[in-house]
Amino acid sequence: MQTLEVDLGDRSYPIYIGSGLLDNPDLITPHIHGKQVLIVTNETVAPLYLARVKAVCSTYQCDVVELPDGESFKTLESVNSIFDALLSARHNRTTTLIALGGGVVGDITGFAAACYQRGVNFIQIPTTLLSQVDSSVGGKTGVNHAMGKNMIGAFHQPQCVIADTETLNTLPERELRAGFAEVIKYGLICDSEFFDWLELNYNEVLSCDMKALAYTIERSCRNKALVVAQDERESGIRAILNLGHTFGHAIETAKGYGNWLHGEAVAAGMVMAADLSARLGWISTADAQRSRALIERAGLPAVPPEDMTAQQFMDLMAVDKKVLDGALRLVLLKAVGDAVISSDFETQALAETFAAGSSLCV
Repeated sequence: MQTLEVDLGDRSYPIYIGSGLLDNPDLITPHIHGKQVLIVTNETVAPLYLARVKAVCSTYQCDVVELPDGESFKTLESVNSIFDALLSARHNRTTTLIALGGGVVGDITGFAAACYQRGVNFIQIPTTLLSQVDSSVGGKTGVNHAMGKNMIGAFHQPQCVIADTETLNTLPERELRAGFAEVIKYGLICDSEFFDWLELNYNEVLSCDMKALAYTIERSCRNKALVVAQDERESGIRAILNLGHTFGHAIETAKGYGNWLHGEAVAAGMVMAADLSARLGWISTADAQRSRALIERAGLPAVPPEDMTAQQFMDLMAVDKKVLDGALRLVLLKAVGDAVISSDFETQALAETFAAGSSLCV
């Protein structure tokens, strides 16, 4: 097992990464400070792992909320079902919520924890690659709105993150590849050596080689923890973690939540961001092509939906959380491993990226 620390002063917490961690009470119980626990999971994960987590929590009042599976259920209605369960079972301010599932479950549970009685503790037990390398770390929680992804939420840090690599053995291949998009992101934004390694080892990761997976998760979490420690509430540098996300969120919203997986939309968005960076002369054509090539080799979409128009993109990107005072800010690249947040780009170049459509040739 490897342990990393997210350094946030009195809100610091550990990330445990390894195989067979679900059954280890020494990782979970020290982070439960009251006598009540509510496990939030979904209908896909519950049959696989719920019994094991309940067994670890057998000495507590342990209640369960089982949500429907899918991005389309990342809503205020789902959060309200958690509140109903907490109130019905008379959970108090010392309760601990446990998120057992992927990014949707983690985001919903964290948001419910941030809101219930003005804030209670929660623990992240992510069961997908995307949630283990990205969404479980950093304290971003929330739900979607019909007009925009993750537009309702709060910053609320977990007590710990327990990333059991064995849970990835039951993950569908499409979900595994979608999670790999967020892994590629870390190489592109701040870790060129990691990107080099991914180019050579992506097959091992996507084949669920446990050694390669553990390294991938550890390196990704280490990169994210370093960025979050500098900028917990995304007032500056943390926004680089959103490479491809402004484009990607527009795709998810336009196509209906869940039709394109988050990682799939981010993959296409990263190709668009690299394309725009090259058009601006900020990165070389070779680097833009290199970025796209790894995304394609990983079996991820490298092009946006054919039926999305430039106007659709602009309308949806206009409500992105990175828009400030009416100015659209994008995460772009100066090199592989060097991302910047900028609104200083030519609108004509952005129009050319949209116009490139399915070809996205630089």
